[in-house]
Amino acid sequence: MGIVINNIIAIYRRELQSYFVSPLAYAIAGVFWFLSGLFFITILQDILNFVVSLDLRGQQLGIPTPPIDVPYEFIRAFLDRIGWLLLFILPILSMGLYTEERKRGTLELLATSPITNWAVAVGKLLGVLTFVTTIILPLLIFEAIVLSASNPPMQFTIPLLGHLALILFAGAILSLGMFISSLTDSTILSAIITFAVILLLLFVDLVANNLGGVLGEALSHLSLLKHYSNLVKGIFDTSSLILFFSYIFLGIFLTAQSIDAFRFQRQ
Repeated sequence: MGIVINNIIAIYRRELQSYFVSPLAYAIAGVFWFLSGLFFITILQDILNFVVSLDLRGQQLGIPTPPIDVPYEFIRAFLDRIGWLLLFILPILSMGLYTEERKRGTLELLATSPITNWAVAVGKLLGVLTFVTTIILPLLIFEAIVLSASNPPMQFTIPLLGHLALILFAGAILSLGMFISSLTDSTILSAIITFAVILLLLFVDLVANNLGGVLGEALSHLSLLKHYSNLVKGIFDTSSLILFFSYIFLGIFLTAQSIDAFRFQRQ
């Protein structure tokens, strides 16, 4: 077990270091932070303007203004936009996890090395997920500044649960994208297929609603969007956590099997 953990750590360090020396990774982080800041300002301004207009209308008509939980609505709307933003960024990050190994010819070395395919897949996934987490965590600073001005103060467990959902959402997409990247040596094709698969998993509940019955109900539980939205709303649902971890495990398992098949073809 100790050898396996050391192998995972070695792959993890190698993968993580590659992101911090990659111009593409810095470009992705810069675009993410710029768009996140734009969403942050726009959403906050829209919510405040809506509340002010609603309050003015209530004063003019002489009717009480319905209470609105501004911090909650802001966090929910902001994390919803960030989730959609990650939908476009994550396939770009996952597309090179194994395709670059194929291009450099190092995939054969990994496939025939003493390091298990599981250790390689877990190390790679942890590396890219750590990079994604490092660009997500700074958002908490800006949110904390805004939420500190709310009265009454908002429970910080809600945004923390929302960011946990964001990281698990990213882990599920990256894990499936890693498997797809192990099937081809084309980074563009890998990104396109990953994007298509994630769209299918996001909107599978729409198909489920049309089907109805037991099959429709079963398919609805596979929707990434449904479970991500539940967590972002502050609903702590263990079934949502299980689903995300299941997708992560599935991606790792399929990747290991894909590399085993690659090793068998080379023998």
